[in-house]
Amino acid sequence: MRGIGRQRRLRGPAILGLAAMVAIAVGGSLAATQASAATSTPPARAGGGGLSVSKQFFGSTVEPYTGKNTSVFRYTLRNAKGMSVQILTYGGIVQDIWLPGKNGHRADVVLGFKTLADYVKFDSPPVAPTTGVYFGETVGRYANRIANGKFTLNQPGQGAVNYTLPVNNGPNALHGGIVGFGNHIWADQAVTGNGSVGVQLTLKSPNGDEGAKAGSPGCPNGCTGYPAAIKVVLTYTLNNANQLVLHYTTTNESKDLNTVVNLTNHSYFNLAGESSFPGSAYSQLIQINANKYTPTNTTSIPLGFQASVFGTPFDFTHPFQMGARIQDVSAPDNSPGFNQLLEAQGYDHNWVLNKQTSASTGPLGLNLAAIAADPGSGRTLTVWTDQPGVQFYTSNFLTGTLVGISGHAYRQGAAYTFETQHFPDSPNQPQFPSTELLAGQTQHTSTIFAFSS
Repeated sequence: MRGIGRQRRLRGPAILGLAAMVAIAVGGSLAATQASAATSTPPARAGGGGLSVSKQFFGSTVEPYTGKNTSVFRYTLRNAKGMSVQILTYGGIVQDIWLPGKNGHRADVVLGFKTLADYVKFDSPPVAPTTGVYFGETVGRYANRIANGKFTLNQPGQGAVNYTLPVNNGPNALHGGIVGFGNHIWADQAVTGNGSVGVQLTLKSPNGDEGAKAGSPGCPNGCTGYPAAIKVVLTYTLNNANQLVLHYTTTNESKDLNTVVNLTNHSYFNLAGESSFPGSAYSQLIQINANKYTPTNTTSIPLGFQASVFGTPFDFTHPFQMGARIQDVSAPDNSPGFNQLLEAQGYDHNWVLNKQTSASTGPLGLNLAAIAADPGSGRTLTVWTDQPGVQFYTSNFLTGTLVGISGHAYRQGAAYTFETQHFPDSPNQPQFPSTELLAGQTQHTSTIFAFSS
């Protein structure tokens, strides 16, 4: 398998040169009711070929914090290059991204659902043990996994305090718990200026969020939930350089409680188009700016060390087809007794991004995380971030049981994610970068999905 990978490898400098070119232009029970659902055809281009933002009623569903039926809206962002993005106030979800390709052909390059009812039912259903697929979601309060749903934090005047979360992914808490940020309806407003259009989404998460009494789903002994009240302001903006910019401002509004925070976007990308033939993502070229990754145990919790990717199927320091080595189980890959790719049924791991250099610095001063390219359509995605890691996941658990926005079933190999993030289980692994947000503290993080064709 490694021989195949070498034959199809492209030269690293060529891809990095392309990335630089992309960067030049920048300075409870839920009941859903349907209104104007998404269509499987591309939104109309902006009038006059310029930037525009519009808002549309998308339906209503019960907001878990209030228990009230609440309206959900869809924002459409368009630019002068034929790119459009649709974002839902439910879950801060990226529903679709339409891009031109060769000969002007446009395609939606992310997986998604057509209706609000489908998002409520399938994306991250709030019933254990099913955890859903998280198409396009804003994931929090803690993206990825926390081992056994437990962690300890030092609190002012209290010392070490133990916290427990609902277990919703085997023995672990995944993507915030049973009712994570993707299950909530965010406050919204359109934003414009500085050569971009966008939408600002706001969510307030209370102290004890995801707490539950004994016997609740995922909480047989009860759960304390996350400490401290926090406010998250997420701004999506689109510019004429085909860059979708995500900026998160998170404030710990508590005066005397620390907490942990790890936010990400969970879009599944397929540059050939979400309705392309089954397994089409396997032939797309992937490069990740990381010499190390964090191997996991059999429940996808990091083993506690950073392992070299070199000499393993995890080496994407040069472009490889996504599927070129995904079946290579010839070596234990830093996990004697089991194999990383067998346990995860493919790639579902955190890559440790290389230290930022002048050569890897891109828009807004962010570090290069990853590049994907589809030779057939000519489309390229470059990911920039200030986060220390990226979770590369190859849609291993899509089984053909879900129907996407264009009416096609999604199967294994249909897409991949680049979840820019802190490392999984960081609250329990002090050798990893800290995810602690102190009382009264505000943090800012940014990620850019930059496209070209």
